[in-house]
Amino acid sequence: MDQESIKVPASEKTLTPGKLFYNWFAANIGIMGFVYGAIIVSYHLSFFQAILAAFVGALSFLAPGWVAMIGQREGVTTFKLSRAAYGTHGNKIPNAIAWFNMVGWLAVNVITGTLLLVSLFKVIHVKQSFVTTAIALVIFGGLVVLSGLLKEATLAKIQTWLSWIFGLITVVILGLFLAKANWSAALSAPSGSWLKGFLPAVSIVAAGSGISWSMAAADWGAYVKPTTKPAATFWNTTMGGAVPLFVLMAGGVLLSTIEPNLAAASNPFDVMYAALPSWIGVIYFLVAAGGLIPQCIVSLRSARINLATIGIKVSQPTSLTIHSLIVILIPVYVLFISGNFLGNFEIFLSFLGICLASWVAIFLCDSQMFRRQGYALNLMTADSTVHYNWGGIVSWVLATVTGFLFTNNAVWTGPFAHGIFKDNSLGVFISGLFAIVCMLIVKAMHRSGAVQVSK
Repeated sequence: MDQESIKVPASEKTLTPGKLFYNWFAANIGIMGFVYGAIIVSYHLSFFQAILAAFVGALSFLAPGWVAMIGQREGVTTFKLSRAAYGTHGNKIPNAIAWFNMVGWLAVNVITGTLLLVSLFKVIHVKQSFVTTAIALVIFGGLVVLSGLLKEATLAKIQTWLSWIFGLITVVILGLFLAKANWSAALSAPSGSWLKGFLPAVSIVAAGSGISWSMAAADWGAYVKPTTKPAATFWNTTMGGAVPLFVLMAGGVLLSTIEPNLAAASNPFDVMYAALPSWIGVIYFLVAAGGLIPQCIVSLRSARINLATIGIKVSQPTSLTIHSLIVILIPVYVLFISGNFLGNFEIFLSFLGICLASWVAIFLCDSQMFRRQGYALNLMTADSTVHYNWGGIVSWVLATVTGFLFTNNAVWTGPFAHGIFKDNSLGVFISGLFAIVCMLIVKAMHRSGAVQVSK
């Protein structure tokens, strides 16, 4: 396989630092940022701790910044780079995780869009019920499917305009939250546990933001202009994602002082809508729902590509049918059976975070330990003879399993999920840290000649 089929052609490397920043900014200035703020508050932290948790959680975008910088240096996208760390067959592990990640977030976006419409029904004085929720799901799901007929360029233009409108209205809403916030209640809130409250709050935010986005970071980094300084790629990626996320999470923390029931609400957007003047709430929720539709379409198409890279090749109609069923069944369960959006969302983030924290830790350790002089092209081709990089594969399995052993939630209880590990997401940190330890052992064994790592 020739070099150009692995590396992004020079003619396509057109992203400037400013454009890179905007891409990440637009991808993270969504209404889910307020939900993260509500999740942080659910850990019973003081106002200072909650804001600090939002700040540290947003800094998880340092990981995508690092991955993007590697992508720019090599001119190669994420999953081609990942073949070096796991082997061509072993690389199906992160490919499968990427598919699960995209389908899961697609379902979250559909649920979010449905709940936004349910809240908007109040404008015409329609109370929430089983029927109205079902109607909202059909409407939003139908818009997603119909939008699939639009071209990528059209969707991109729609998303650009919606991002600007959403951002401007968000500034106004944050001003309202600042003015209406119950500052005495916020500042007098007692401090929570740093180990059982603060760290789990940070880990759940990191799992859904920086850690999750790491899988796409080199896909943008590889298209940055070669003349761009690596530091510019790193910081524009990091700040482009971290800044809007932190601001929105801080807004969610402020909102919780106005609406204390936010963190426990089955529909957090309903609570948020009640805290806003009706005129701006309608505009804001319509723009937020509209902004989710292009994201859903992109995720649908990307999910099909990920299936193909795993080795499961299906036609576009078959792929659309499979993913549509999954995306409908998950919202049906969350909206009509469980009825607990935030609870199920946290479970999803916890499981996803454990798998992805170990993946990104191994990816970065492999790059730093074995590929500082660059990636060998023969390791990144689909027909590479290096099918399995056992150092990376075994490290991922051990780290991921260890993370689950220290995790418990409504659907899983690990044998070591006691004490400070009970009822929180610290397993995400355990997974990432253990992956680093495993890779240090792999490095030591490589030096002693006990294991060979393909370079």
